Amino acid sequence: MASKGTAALQAMIEEATVDAYGDDEQLTGLFTMIEEHLAVPFTTTVLGVEVTVRKIDLTADTIVALCARGHHRQRIGLLDLPLPTPPPDGAGWIDAYRHWAER
Repeated sequence: MASKGTAALQAMIEEATVDAYGDDEQLTGLFTMIEEHLAVPFTTTVLGVEVTVRKIDLTADTIVALCARGHHRQRIGLLDLPLPTPPPDGAGWIDAYRHWAER
């Protein structure tokens, strides 16, 4: 899936944040859309090691991917998570989150 254009990303952000006031509520709106639309689990490579993204979670100030490899677990900021090729279904919402975070 090719990266979405700016207008499409902005429309997605507006959909996710339509009733949100302030950054905290906007972040929650984006998290909700990512949680609803992103197909998990999926595998990706982090620092040369294959991991499985099991879940997406919301912290006080960011969205994180809960990654697993064997018995090891680690939270990785969704903005820092490299996506596989092809990306999982719903990854466009991660693009929208990245676009929102860069504003």
